[in-house]
Amino acid sequence: MEVWLEQEQRRVGEVTVIKRQLVRRLGKIEPAITEQIQKLSIVQLEALGEALLDFTEVTDLVAWLEQC
Repeated sequence: MEVWLEQEQRRVGEVTVIKRQLVRRLGKIEPAITEQIQKLSIVQLEALGEALLDFTEVTDLVAWLEQC
């Protein structure tokens, strides 16, 4: 149970950081997109953290999420 809790805390932390980075890079993110991000696994969040460096607009994020 402790391992699961630690992993979930890590995932939540990553979601928080990635959301901040996306808002800084792209501006306001719609709640529906935020919900999709919150459902990603740790591995997917790490990949998004790298991919977002190449995003220039929200459509880039949406396209990336569609590929997951």
